[in-house]
Amino acid sequence: MVKTALVTGAASGLGYEFAILLAKEGYNLVLVDIDAIKLRDVKKEIEMVSISEVRLLVEDLSKVDVAISIFNSLKDIPVNVLINNAGFGLFGSFSETNWERESTMLNLHVLTTTHLTKLFLPSMIKREEGRILNVSSLAAFQPGPLMSLYYASKAYMLSFSEAIANELKGTGVTVTALCPGPTKTKFQKVVAGSSSENKIMFNMACPKKVVAYGYSAMKNGKTVAVPGTFNKFLSRLPRILTRNMTTSLVRNIQEKNRA
Repeated sequence: MVKTALVTGAASGLGYEFAILLAKEGYNLVLVDIDAIKLRDVKKEIEMVSISEVRLLVEDLSKVDVAISIFNSLKDIPVNVLINNAGFGLFGSFSETNWERESTMLNLHVLTTTHLTKLFLPSMIKREEGRILNVSSLAAFQPGPLMSLYYASKAYMLSFSEAIANELKGTGVTVTALCPGPTKTKFQKVVAGSSSENKIMFNMACPKKVVAYGYSAMKNGKTVAVPGTFNKFLSRLPRILTRNMTTSLVRNIQEKNRA
């Protein structure tokens, strides 16, 4: 029986790469994004190289209760894999950043990710089979001055994923938090509030390699997946340095990178 994967933020970046990889792996796809034109382009590209069925849902994933709309439209489809990928960044001092934009990001990263997981998880447990991958970030491992809410929301995704992964032991369902470092996607160009894309181009990862690493980790039931040796080292820095030192270091990097 062909399995189905649901991917959010599938029109570009890591979501696009997940869609392509999952199609090659033989999954039918449900692709969700706000960009209808790019979604259709992704569907056409997949159908040229795969026999996978591709269903498109054009939704604003930052809206409250969008998860219910998605779930209700898929009641006839057992979702075997859920990739919570959609997200964006926000740069600037918290006292000066735009709350409307911030609340949109928090709804997207925290509420929608959590709600989709809440809705699709019970049927996975009932079937004793399922995979959930939440795209967190290397940012999850420490506070991030000048991108405070982005870092905090990614820390939430990591902590949430680790907690429910533990709860699900023995059920046949696994949860993986993928925590990539800087990656060559349009994310780097559209961080809201930034004057430019990344100035520091060191340690920029290939999105295909990040997704392949995450997919392998998900298949193997790994809870936390950090692609790249240097990123693994950076994820452990808060255990070596004091939190104050780590926070100051991150601020220094952000000021040099985007200010």
